[in-house]
Amino acid sequence: MLPGSPKEFLINTLADKHIYPLLGLDETDNQNCGSLIQAYYSQENRVLYLVLTSVCDNRQLLWACESLSTGIGHSEAQEFWKGADKQHCLALLYLYSLCHVLLLVHPTCCFDVTYDRLFCALDALRQKVLPLLRAAIMDSIISKEWKVNCRPCPPRLLFVFQMNGALRSYGGNGSDTSGGNADKPKKHSPRRRLQHALEDQIYRIFRKSRVLTNQSSNCLFTVPANQAFVYVVPGPEEDPVAAVLGQLRSNCTLRENDTNTSVSGPRRYQQMRYSARQPSFNVERSSLSGGQLVDCSLKEFLWQHVELVLTKKGFDDSVGRNPQPSHFELPTYSKWAQVAYRLHQVMIANTEGETAELAVKVQSQLKFLEGFLDADAKFSENRCQKALPLAHSAYQSNLPHNYTTTVHKNQLTQALRIYSQHARGVAFQRYALQLHEDCYKFWSNGHQLCEERSLTDQHCVHKFHLLPQPDEKPEMDRNPPILNHNSRGRSTSSCNCGRKQAPREDPFDIQAANYDFYQMFEEKCCGKLETVDFPVFQPSTPDPAPACEEAPRLPEVVAPVPVPVPPSVSEPGSGPSEGERLKESIPASHLVSHTPGESTSLSLALSLGQSTDSLGPYGDGGGGEGQEKRPSLVDRQASTVEYLPGMLHSGCPKGLLPKFSSWSLVKLGPAKAYNTHTGLEQPGFLPGSSFLLPWDVPPTKPWWGSGGVQGGLGRGRRRDDVARAFVGFEYEDSRGRRFLSSGPDKVVKVLGPGGAKEPATRALNTDMPLYIPSPAQGRGLKTHYAQLARLYIVVPDAPLEITLNPQVQPGPTPCPVFHPEQTELVLPPDGLWVLRFPYSYVTDRGPCYPPKENQPLANYKVLRGILRANTVSPLPPQ
Repeated sequence: MLPGSPKEFLINTLADKHIYPLLGLDETDNQNCGSLIQAYYSQENRVLYLVLTSVCDNRQLLWACESLSTGIGHSEAQEFWKGADKQHCLALLYLYSLCHVLLLVHPTCCFDVTYDRLFCALDALRQKVLPLLRAAIMDSIISKEWKVNCRPCPPRLLFVFQMNGALRSYGGNGSDTSGGNADKPKKHSPRRRLQHALEDQIYRIFRKSRVLTNQSSNCLFTVPANQAFVYVVPGPEEDPVAAVLGQLRSNCTLRENDTNTSVSGPRRYQQMRYSARQPSFNVERSSLSGGQLVDCSLKEFLWQHVELVLTKKGFDDSVGRNPQPSHFELPTYSKWAQVAYRLHQVMIANTEGETAELAVKVQSQLKFLEGFLDADAKFSENRCQKALPLAHSAYQSNLPHNYTTTVHKNQLTQALRIYSQHARGVAFQRYALQLHEDCYKFWSNGHQLCEERSLTDQHCVHKFHLLPQPDEKPEMDRNPPILNHNSRGRSTSSCNCGRKQAPREDPFDIQAANYDFYQMFEEKCCGKLETVDFPVFQPSTPDPAPACEEAPRLPEVVAPVPVPVPPSVSEPGSGPSEGERLKESIPASHLVSHTPGESTSLSLALSLGQSTDSLGPYGDGGGGEGQEKRPSLVDRQASTVEYLPGMLHSGCPKGLLPKFSSWSLVKLGPAKAYNTHTGLEQPGFLPGSSFLLPWDVPPTKPWWGSGGVQGGLGRGRRRDDVARAFVGFEYEDSRGRRFLSSGPDKVVKVLGPGGAKEPATRALNTDMPLYIPSPAQGRGLKTHYAQLARLYIVVPDAPLEITLNPQVQPGPTPCPVFHPEQTELVLPPDGLWVLRFPYSYVTDRGPCYPPKENQPLANYKVLRGILRANTVSPLPPQ
């Protein structure tokens, strides 16, 4: 291939005509970016030239690169080049099935060994598609040998190389001056010696790879045994300026001789070529006086092979002891054109005619070329396949038998890191996806840990399992097994009243945490006490549904809240008189309950048809510090069709109640049941920490727990007209150790007789923490927290009203504020009351987990104002 000129220019040289443009094809033809076969028939020489242009040529390659420069990824580009190579191979096979002589034009004077792999691929592809090609030309009027072999003869392949300055060390006269006797010229010129060396190299390579064998009829192509099959095109002059001046001088000479003759067209082209070529020929021939053989031209090199075809002698290129003659046929143009058309329909055109089925089958055989041609993909496949076992080992290293999604993702990240260190090439992404799938299959095949976390933020230790349905027994042998959640965590907790303790399992649902455990003590302990029943959901249909966003709007059957006025008080054996006395002692102004609604993740308010104007501060993302005035239950009615699937808090919609209450309020006995000298006589209390704090209330004016005592009484002083109540905030840790607290950072510790001296004012005027470090820490480094479990209130037998209004915020803002189903509860006089707080706090968005060691405890609190005291005028004597 001449520098700066396409290989079509060689046809101009061979035919001595201006057939193809000197600058190559038009841009419209180059934009095809595929394989293009052009034909020219030389009638004078009776030779048909077929010129193949593909992505292996400069201009087509340039257009292909430009089409790929628009953001195409590496894998897509690889697929594009793979498809282009396949079509190039198919076009080459088409030429090898029709031509007698093929000319391979290479732009350098070094043989590219990748041709060996290309020819092996073409030979293998030809054997695959040979039955299909036979079927395509079966009806053609040609010889039997042509139909069987699908070609007129085994084509002879010739090589044309371009001189690229590799022989500049030789003298200009063609003699070798690099060593030895410089005065004695060689028999052959350096260019001819290069041709002989290339012939020997090519023949040895093709014989070793068995592209060439002894029997030419079995080969893809042949090379002559006693004729030259390599030609090196001379390079440009050493001095490009002198070459240009010589070209200009020859043109001027031509014009002076033919000033009166106007020549155009092919004749002008021949004259220009002759004038430009004549000086070099003269120099070459004049320098051969030393006895060197004359170097032939390209046409002379090619015509010695073409003459064998035109004279119908054929090629006898078989070698060995018993060479077998190969078939040879020189068809007429009509026969050749008929076969060429049918093969083109099957191999190149891919039309939808009669040969469409054969064309599809031929295209399907192109996958066979991937192992030969796509060396990059093959290398990438091998590298990625070797990297996969290493990545699998990295994933499975230090793995427990069952593990969670987080561990799976971490191990997968580690495996992908190892994989990326070794894997390369276009197959990287495909094998990375396979690695992801393999790791997921390994994890899900008996190694997947249950993802459920307990309400104390502990994982279930079982592998992936199903929960048993109601009245269904656990089954370990099923796949997946049917089991209840279990984190293997156990703690010790007290009952509602605090008089008994028992171990408990780590709960996974709110009912087990705040209701079922305490119901176990009803018959043995708390069931015999006077209890305040908080309002809960009362169904009016046999199959009530939990309120959710997806549930359709049901026609509600509304009814008043079961306890719209003071909560019912039931005590076995006490009769209805106690309840009547409780009703008379509580003013109607305090008979209120609140459930401020706001937007939640389930949009319960929307399911009830309410507007967002009724939402509380949590709906706006605010905290639970400032509480708005809550509407009374008298102003609204609770649903009897839908229930609240969780706990009641400031983010719940109005009109919904849970199926059970997570709070408990019981009466241990009269006020005298508490002994100030001995404190609370219950199990689990630390020594000296079971004493309630005194709370003195003036008799004349209302006293608010958040405002302080009016009158400024000093420590230890008490007026005779002051009513004294007792308050105690009890904390309990996971090991059942209990203690009372007199402030956010202080534990009650009474060493002498007489009970606690510090008043309860400080505890009532501040936000008490929901969690504090337990004073009885273990030997380990982990900090044990104690949780606020109960509030003890001793209401004296006096004209005193103590209103209970608990509000708990178990997390940082915007965590909602939890409260019982009935608030603003007025405690009757002369009683020792125990308010049991929930064990866990859960919203519709998930549980509010206990704090970690690095989280501030001030965000978990009980809001101030939990108790409020008023003095009332005693009833006139009857």
